[in-house]
Amino acid sequence: MATNILETIDIHRLGELLQQARKKCGMTQADAAQVIDAVRTTVVAIEKGERRLKPTELIKLARAYGQAISDFVQPSPVVQPFEVQFRAVYQRNEGEEAKIEPVILRLEELCRYYLALEEMMDAPLPKSYPQEYEVENMPIEAAAESIAITERQRLGLGDGPIPMLRDILEQGVGLRIFYLKMPSKYSGVYSYDEKLGGCIAINANHPEERRRWSLAHEYLHFLAHRRKPVFDFEGQYRRMPESERLAEAFPKYFLMPTSGLLKRFNDMYRAHGKFTPTNLFTLAHYYSVSVQALVYRLEEMELVPSGTWDRLSDRGLKVRKVQQELGLSEIPQRTDMAPVHYQHLAIEALDQGLITEGRFADFLNVDRLESRRIAESLREYSSGMVEASAHLDLRQVSA
Repeated sequence: MATNILETIDIHRLGELLQQARKKCGMTQADAAQVIDAVRTTVVAIEKGERRLKPTELIKLARAYGQAISDFVQPSPVVQPFEVQFRAVYQRNEGEEAKIEPVILRLEELCRYYLALEEMMDAPLPKSYPQEYEVENMPIEAAAESIAITERQRLGLGDGPIPMLRDILEQGVGLRIFYLKMPSKYSGVYSYDEKLGGCIAINANHPEERRRWSLAHEYLHFLAHRRKPVFDFEGQYRRMPESERLAEAFPKYFLMPTSGLLKRFNDMYRAHGKFTPTNLFTLAHYYSVSVQALVYRLEEMELVPSGTWDRLSDRGLKVRKVQQELGLSEIPQRTDMAPVHYQHLAIEALDQGLITEGRFADFLNVDRLESRRIAESLREYSSGMVEASAHLDLRQVSA
């Protein structure tokens, strides 16, 4: 490591990073002082940014803290803290604060990790961001459907189901999407930063149908209210604002477009001479949405009588039981906490020695044992891709 890096780096920022790393691994300032053969006051001065580190000292401390030197000397992008953004927009009571603040902070941490990995590996996340949609003074339902149709066309999705919604929004749009555990009444968190781009957290504890709906909901915030941070939870509004009404209307048009849904409904009706509860369950499974969401959509389209869902509920309909009896498998899902691109950047950084095993575990939010299992799995996946395609001439592959 060249000495000039430490001569030019912001020593106050470096001190903060060293202090955070020391506390994270449970070491005291006295412990750190022993590592670099100094007195405790020297470590105090280093962490306050009052004394510049020697290269040998940084190497010893990084090793003791289980981190790579690059974690401390790489320039850190200027990002406004998410919590500051949310506080500027939302007034929260202490109960809400205690529940949602850890999720907001965790999302920010993971998004920062993501950006650091991109810069470390020189592999920026490809972004295909549309211009922010103008929806002021537009009718809610018309605006929601118009945006849904336009986005489907832009992403080449046609009018059918979207089986891998998360992958499309991560890899096709370039959003940073993490599945994090939250209290049950919270469904999603959205934030935007000029450096990080669009960042979304979805409640990992919810069933897949609800996660997909929440993801589409947060995607609308990115499309139409890009710079306003949002966290969504049940019962937060006495009177729902237009931005939320639009975000709640968007998923039904995006996940179940009118033209495709109408065609498939009519096909089922003609085949049986009627539209049966079995058809209802099959169609919901086809679009990977909840039965309730589909019924409400069909009611709005006047394809089934108004109040159909209420009548089914009054009869004690057991959705999961019926799905099992009909042999409808669970909706395909990828419940990884982190995006695929993020995971592969992390394993590449680990294999190139740019991050430690402990840092890799931090990036994936797992313990070291689980991080080794994930690392092996990712290596197998990558090597399999290489072996399978190494001698393949794509020009000679028939369609």
